[in-house]
Amino acid sequence: MTARPTHTLCPHVPVPALPPAGLIGVIAPAGPAALDTDKAIAWMRARGYSLRVFPGVYEKDGYLAGSDDVRLNDLHAAFTDREVDAIICLRGGYGTPRLLDRIDFELLRNNAKPFIGYSDITALHLAISRYAGFVTFHGPMLNADLLGDKQKPTESSFFNMLRGQVTADSVLVHPAAYPLTTVSPGIAYGRLLGGNLSMIAATMGTPYEIDAEGAILFIEDINEPLYRIDRLLTHLRLAGTLHKLRGVLVGDVAGVDTIALEGLLKQTFASLRIPVLAGWRSGHCDPNLTLPMGALVRLDAGSKTLVLEQDVVIK
Repeated sequence: MTARPTHTLCPHVPVPALPPAGLIGVIAPAGPAALDTDKAIAWMRARGYSLRVFPGVYEKDGYLAGSDDVRLNDLHAAFTDREVDAIICLRGGYGTPRLLDRIDFELLRNNAKPFIGYSDITALHLAISRYAGFVTFHGPMLNADLLGDKQKPTESSFFNMLRGQVTADSVLVHPAAYPLTTVSPGIAYGRLLGGNLSMIAATMGTPYEIDAEGAILFIEDINEPLYRIDRLLTHLRLAGTLHKLRGVLVGDVAGVDTIALEGLLKQTFASLRIPVLAGWRSGHCDPNLTLPMGALVRLDAGSKTLVLEQDVVIK
């Protein structure tokens, strides 16, 4: 069991809560996708919110949603737009790493607000965590998740987190229909950081790599066979990243046999003697639960619970 650290961890700054009747901005910082704007507006209106779609959402540049300039301008514009209360990404795919060395992190820090996405958006979560220092949200995207009719926990987890209905000392709810697995028991306290495992590994050796010191690592992935998951974890081990961790939360690893994955996780983390909990429904899965990146959490792998140690939004 890992005791609560005697030194104080500096929490990431919470962001303003999504207000009633708030305005949610949509950007496409990675790949393109066709958006049914009328359907999206109606979906948000039915839940009491309005939508602002930024120009790059309607563009396509090969495998990118518009040029780097267009996507970067939309990112900056969404943060500086004082009417926009939260920012959700259209989809993942690929494209966010191309923006990292051009982002004005001071601009983002001075206009902090909820920012939501996963998959390729992981690169932005890692970079914002390191250089802007406010909580972001690994959660559903507009097209595949919210408009994709995923199970209700996807929506309720998303709105409960952003509205501030999940506060410090709250146990994050996980659907009973999806049992969690204790790979290694114990309790750990630290910042929850990570996201898509492939993207975490791709940013290693850059100024935007994960700040793993004292972290609870969250990982998820899709379309990667077991040997590639092994290779990605080995990359992090050889880079010295895994030895800095206090615990590991494993999300959905789509397409990999769960028993085989559990065996690999035991091999990878046994010598580190840190708690590891697997099966959390977050990532390329249904439901897709929202997690606060950069927030202080308590992971109890034995009791299969994840508890917030700080408020992640301010009402």
